[in-house]
Amino acid sequence: MTRSERISLAELTQSRDKSALKGNSKNFESQHSPTLTDLTESLHFSPGDGRIWLEDQRMLLMHSSSFGFMRSELIDTLGYEQSRGLFTRTGYMSGMRDAELVRSQWSDSNPVSMFSAGTRLHGLEGVVKVETIHFEFDTDKGLYEGEFIWHHSTEVEEHIAHFGKSAHPVCWMELGYAMGYVSGLVGTLVVFREVECAAMGHDVCRVIGKSAELWSDIEEDLRYLNTAKDAPQSQANTAAVESKVNEETTADLPDFSPTHSPTIDILKHNKMIGVSAAFNTAYQAISKVAPTQATVLFSGESGVGKELFANSVHSLSPRKGAPFVAFNCAAIPDNLMEAELFGVEKGAYTGANTSRPGRFERANGGTLFLDEIGDLNASGQSKLLRVLQEKEIERVGGTRSIKVDVRVIAATNVDLIEAVRNGEFREDLYFRLNVYPISLPPLRERRADIPLLTSYFYQHFCKLHQRSPSGITQSATRALLNYRFPGNIRELQNLIERGVIATEDGNPVDLAHLFQNEEISPAETLFSISSNGELKNAHTSLTNSPTSLLDTLHNLTGSNEALDLEMLEQQILSDAVTEANGNLSEAARRVGLSRPQLAYRIKKFK
Repeated sequence: MTRSERISLAELTQSRDKSALKGNSKNFESQHSPTLTDLTESLHFSPGDGRIWLEDQRMLLMHSSSFGFMRSELIDTLGYEQSRGLFTRTGYMSGMRDAELVRSQWSDSNPVSMFSAGTRLHGLEGVVKVETIHFEFDTDKGLYEGEFIWHHSTEVEEHIAHFGKSAHPVCWMELGYAMGYVSGLVGTLVVFREVECAAMGHDVCRVIGKSAELWSDIEEDLRYLNTAKDAPQSQANTAAVESKVNEETTADLPDFSPTHSPTIDILKHNKMIGVSAAFNTAYQAISKVAPTQATVLFSGESGVGKELFANSVHSLSPRKGAPFVAFNCAAIPDNLMEAELFGVEKGAYTGANTSRPGRFERANGGTLFLDEIGDLNASGQSKLLRVLQEKEIERVGGTRSIKVDVRVIAATNVDLIEAVRNGEFREDLYFRLNVYPISLPPLRERRADIPLLTSYFYQHFCKLHQRSPSGITQSATRALLNYRFPGNIRELQNLIERGVIATEDGNPVDLAHLFQNEEISPAETLFSISSNGELKNAHTSLTNSPTSLLDTLHNLTGSNEALDLEMLEQQILSDAVTEANGNLSEAARRVGLSRPQLAYRIKKFK
């Protein structure tokens, strides 16, 4: 695709809200924080206890030749494809963490400087020297486009040292970093591609990054970014999470030409998407157990997607061609539980006019998913134990046993061990179910997956409800990235749906559209009161520097009270550091300062 054939980001947004936060590399001024000096001063060496810190994140210094050896061993052991995916995801997580660092420490910076900080961090961490050709972004719309030159790539040098010239680009971890960093700032998925690579004989490495909506096809990119890339199409849900949207809706997903998101084409086939370490751990566990016949017990909070994970186990198993039947043990009255599970014979009770099979018979040859197994009544527990032992059932009112071949997958959001201690759950049944336990992570431990999930839900509900907001604001995106999500992925789905419905067409989804009755901690609301009484978003405003508590005190106090103010300021800083247990980064956030500013003021008072 030539430059003239591409739709530029400016053309996509020129008719939209003129107050939206936008920027490009032409507006960059090196004096804006975080400068290279700011970033360098954030790197701390503590040789006495064997640790290196980049602000409050621990770092690792290692020989590039050792990294090259590890990379070579992985390629020889795992193969090219799996190794590329591993390094891409590793880079993505690193980029997300650096984006989190910049967002928290330099939230009052020029937005262009925040995007440029990633190029400096890449160099500071010894990965590659980045030369910016151009970039432009609109954070309120979640759109980004940029082009960069990479010099002195560590991955290129080590790949050539071990394998010689390559027929394909080799900067896998660096691409992942770029995607993670920019996606972390924009709030939706941004995909980078290496169109030239020095390992292929080009003079330099050249990369192009664009929002997922601006690429025509990103399935290949997601294949390396997503741990669950090999999961086949599932037969139950059609979303990337435990969604109840019907198949008719998702079969015709939105085509926002020219910004139709290719991620939707992946997600509507129900391929599980995740790049976070917690998701990777869970997915690797189901990959191991799926080909077997073992009983699986999922545990995790409500809304983490237990049914989707169970469906994935079924889809990866030899039983994938047979039925997958889901049953919620908490949704059926106790007096109907046995009939639903084991079936009913005609005349068994009043109203039983015909015989009908239960869930076990319907799942014969396939998989039965028992959700909320901890709510199964005592009689149901006893009969379920017998089925697991004998592989046969007996219908309610029946007189004969029926053989069944069913793999059972159970799930619970309660502590079954505690339930056993309290006499609420049979111990022998627990050990029958707990053959292969898998703990599913809550969304707050999968924050790297939030941008992709947000993009999917936003576009899905725009189509479902026939709405056309102009995007999601940066303040709303950052609130989502900081929110604890007690309802997990289901709650994220609800918040995005609410935001899409509440927003007028043509306007972006903002913070007030998403959060209404949710309990948000002060660290998540990120609001402060300025000296003139204005409500300000202290950690997410990119257009104006936030008014910190200390600045407010200076503005409200006359010059004749400078001595008292200094004492008060010292006390505020001391209390903030104490309440943050000595964590200067957290203390700085509490008083509305950057960490270097806080460190300077503390040093001044000593």
